[in-house]
Parts: sequence; C-alpha cells; structure tokens
Amino acid sequence: MIKKYVILLFVGFMLSGCFLTKVVTVPLRVGGAIISVVPVVGGAADEVIDTVADTVDKVPL
Repeated sequence: MIKKYVILLFVGFMLSGCFLTKVVTVPLRVGGAIISVVPVVGGAADEVIDTVADTVDKVPL
C-alpha cells in the first residue's frame, strides 16, 4: 500500500510545471470558448479569460 503512495509521489515530482499549468489553463480556455458565443458580453469575457490563462501559463513552476 505504501509502495503505491511512493510511486505516486515520484510521478508527482517528475511532472513539469508546464504540465501543471496546462491542467489549469485548458479548462479556462474551453470555458472562454463556450462563453464567447453569448451575445454582447461573450467576446469581452472570452478575452479576459484568455488573458488570465496566458498569465497562468507564464507562472514559473
């Protein structure tokens, strides 16, 4: 049982920061694409969400 946790811990250490930020930004970008179809405010909301996703991508992990 402990062996599984040790393996999981090592896999967690091997994940790069790029992968971890993509886990956060991909759902943001998909949500922004869905919101962009809303009339009037959709385009502005999509731009804000895309800006936030770009900022998260630049976080040095």
